[in-house]
Amino acid sequence: MRPGVFIRRPRASDEAQYLAAVRRSRKLHRPWVSPVASPKAFRAKLGSRPSHASFFIFLRESKALTGVVDVTEIVRGCFQSAYLGYFAFEPHANRGFMREGLAQVIEHAFRDMGLHRLEANIQPGNDASLALVKALGFRREGFSPRYLKVNRRWKDHERWAILSEDWRKSAVVHSRGE
Repeated sequence: MRPGVFIRRPRASDEAQYLAAVRRSRKLHRPWVSPVASPKAFRAKLGSRPSHASFFIFLRESKALTGVVDVTEIVRGCFQSAYLGYFAFEPHANRGFMREGLAQVIEHAFRDMGLHRLEANIQPGNDASLALVKALGFRREGFSPRYLKVNRRWKDHERWAILSEDWRKSAVVHSRGE
């Protein structure tokens, strides 16, 4: 049986484990993401901002850090929407831990944060990330040329999104084993 994961907000005490995970995962992350990679930047990530929430994904048994999910650009009012950014760490990639952790963050975002819509922007060719959002019930909404700057280059992205009511429907289906 695969061990479960849990999510929580990052803490100052996570710095060494996080920075080591970023270093050993450089090959995995390139060319898709550029994670915060210095002690100063990590400490800045810990700062409280109403438009941003970070979550670390840990293995339940070993407490090993397996991934990160950021809920960013949170807009309240009539929009109640945010963007998702996420990445796994070696040696935990492609083992289902991101799916489990991201599902927990999505549940938290809809249930506890009161969001209505989450959007993930993914570079074409990032097959693992595309498979992840598809498996979690996101739908493709479009294509944005030169949308985000990653590793100092403007990159095309596909826009994928999920609404809270679609998440609730998929959660019911998954809980019944369908």
